[in-house]
Amino acid sequence: MRFTPGMGESNCVWAEFDMVWEWRSKPLLTVNLYFTIVYMRDNPSVCWLDDGDPFPAPELAWPAGSPAPGLLAIGGGLSARRLLDAYGQGIFPWFSPGQPVCWFHTDPRMVLRPSHFVLHHHFKKTLRRLVREERLTIHWDEPFEEIMGLCATIERPGQKGSWIGAEMIEAYGRLHRLGHAFCLTARIDGARVGGLYGVNLGRMVFGESMFSLRPNGSKLALAALVAWARHHQLPLIDAQQDTAHLRSLGAETLQRARFMAEMTPLTPQATPAQSFSPILWSLLWPDRK
Repeated sequence: MRFTPGMGESNCVWAEFDMVWEWRSKPLLTVNLYFTIVYMRDNPSVCWLDDGDPFPAPELAWPAGSPAPGLLAIGGGLSARRLLDAYGQGIFPWFSPGQPVCWFHTDPRMVLRPSHFVLHHHFKKTLRRLVREERLTIHWDEPFEEIMGLCATIERPGQKGSWIGAEMIEAYGRLHRLGHAFCLTARIDGARVGGLYGVNLGRMVFGESMFSLRPNGSKLALAALVAWARHHQLPLIDAQQDTAHLRSLGAETLQRARFMAEMTPLTPQATPAQSFSPILWSLLWPDRK
């Protein structure tokens, strides 16, 4: 592990950033991210990971107002072991295709508590009608890499490109085969309308990305994930980045210390079975109104 100046190492690897931020479900690093051995006392420090190096403490992540808030480390590859180690500490990878692997630990952290999920009136009426008419089905078993590809390629207003590249799809595909990544999709009348994928460690769920092929398609998938989480009494879904859309659905931000205190005890526990029964929908409207 090599650190930048100010962290006690003379072999200094600095990350120089020329960046553009585009905000949607997750921001995107879009322009030149390159690395040189330089000495830049005015920049925050960052460490470069070699294979086998441990992550630095999350508290060393770049703060709000820095060029890349939450940036903790660079490099180290995307092996399944590396990803599991990362998520176990609340760290996630986020970088553009063709760029080095960048690891983030954002503060504050956006989370969705299944117990706080907000079903807005119009969407709730639509969802209940689809369930009542038995037109809506939820699937855990669709091709994982295909679902990730849809998250990467679906056009979104204001979006150019995607941070979900071939390297990420391959890495999370390995994690899925080991039972630590999942995808969930919604179908209406047999046609796929939306979905999402994420990482599950024990009783902790880390949401990664969603897609819609019809209006509210991704929201249907998220509602199903919340119903499943309520059934298994899972207390927290990590959403990583603060967005107005997630806030409208009941998400909130936690300071790093509180997020870690709530997340850490959940990851070593047994992972619930990934299956969905229509009866779980009733957990979203226990008042039956």
